[in-house]
Amino acid sequence: MLVPEEVNYEIGELSIHGLSVGDNEAPILLCLHGWLDNAASFVPMFPYLKSHRVVAIDWLGHGFSSHRSKDAHYHFIDWVYDLLQLFEVNQWHNIDIVGHSMGGMVASAFSAAFPEKVKSLTLLDSIGLLSASSEETTEQLRTGMLSRLAGRNKQKKYHSSIESAVQARLMASDLTKEAAELIVKRGLTKESEGFRWRADSRLRAKSPYRLTAAQAQQFIKDIKTPVQLIYGDSGLDMVAKGLKSFGPLFQSFKCHQVKGGHHFHMEEAKTTAELIENFTNSQPN
Repeated sequence: MLVPEEVNYEIGELSIHGLSVGDNEAPILLCLHGWLDNAASFVPMFPYLKSHRVVAIDWLGHGFSSHRSKDAHYHFIDWVYDLLQLFEVNQWHNIDIVGHSMGGMVASAFSAAFPEKVKSLTLLDSIGLLSASSEETTEQLRTGMLSRLAGRNKQKKYHSSIESAVQARLMASDLTKEAAELIVKRGLTKESEGFRWRADSRLRAKSPYRLTAAQAQQFIKDIKTPVQLIYGDSGLDMVAKGLKSFGPLFQSFKCHQVKGGHHFHMEEAKTTAELIENFTNSQPN
């Protein structure tokens, strides 16, 4: 049985944790999970990603990674800086990235701004970036600020068992039970009152700002690295819509549809991993 290694990277006063498998001398494949998931969402693909040293991180506020300081929040642009710091700490250049959902959005912005650091980008049920019209700016700010206020003193709920937490996650997603168990077990901590989520509750606050459509499109236009999209036939509706609006903007773009929902990479791990391997191995060094 393949046993992932726990890894840890210090970025300033914060710590990014994750899981890793593969030959230390092999090229890096960096895997970036989606909102409220963690590194365990990539575990089903680990046995099939044989050409790389696979590193799947927990974003800050998720899994075993640090929470931001009490005076901070989780702005989209800050995820890009976290990624830049991770690259600087490891002295990574020209590596392959896989991003699921939110992870794909962050990786897209990062690839646009730092093309020299990214060899290829694989997006899993993720394309483009979230945006809103400029007319919604004030209302977005109001909603975001009120969301922060509402969450200030919100108490975390406890589950009496891991199974209870798994059932809660199943009700909020299209995950299979096996996939939910992987993510939930890494996302829980046991305390005297029971099991609670490790994830920072501030992650649930609504964003006080959105990019305009023109800004979101510019990021995609500026991605020079080869990109492939893999998406589920019953995944997010916004991906199918985004394929039409963002797909033509990429400079180098391939697209594959596979069976499954938003977490198809856990359900169809072998198929997804083979597409990733074929794509990354076909790129010139």
